[in-house]
Amino acid sequence: MGDRYASVAGTLLDQQGTTFATQAGIKLRDTPGPLYQLLVLAHLLSARISSDIAVVAARALFDAGMRDPRRMAEATWQQRVDALGEGGYRRYDERTATQLGEAAELVNREYGGDLRRMREAGDPKKLLAEIKGIGPAGVNIFLREAQGVWPEFAPYFDRKALEGAERVGLPKSAGALGRLVAEKDLPRLAAALVRVALHADAAREVRAAA
Repeated sequence: MGDRYASVAGTLLDQQGTTFATQAGIKLRDTPGPLYQLLVLAHLLSARISSDIAVVAARALFDAGMRDPRRMAEATWQQRVDALGEGGYRRYDERTATQLGEAAELVNREYGGDLRRMREAGDPKKLLAEIKGIGPAGVNIFLREAQGVWPEFAPYFDRKALEGAERVGLPKSAGALGRLVAEKDLPRLAAALVRVALHADAAREVRAAA
């Protein structure tokens, strides 16, 4: 059974193992810019909207110069709306534009624009949830991806990732899943499991290939 699990995990990484951060053009490191960009991506992904649209919308915001909380806060509400619209994020664009501005102001005010200070200040899970527009889903998305640079949260597999594990016949235990891949690949495995949870065709392809 262990060999079977390892085979499935390897297939997941091969077929679906691009992190959402990488897909959005974020080179994730434990530095202020990439961490803030991941926060924006987590915000967009947490809405009831296609993950592909959320990723494109994040890229549009970053391409428009809103790559750090100072620039996000300085941008006008209309500039944020326009960038979201360019990315196809239209259903929630006006509310999200407001929330992104408020969240950027909070990150600037409370943490000097550096989410590493939030990590040092207390429980990041609690503090992230206090940021406008993040909520429990956004916290999970952020930490699934950030576990590669904030290893105290690893292995981090939330309910959606565990749903994906069940779909492809892997154990529904974060600890067991964490033992299937190298520590550096935990974010990739988490992303792959979320994708097979969201897309039945992807799950079938993984099962067929493993």
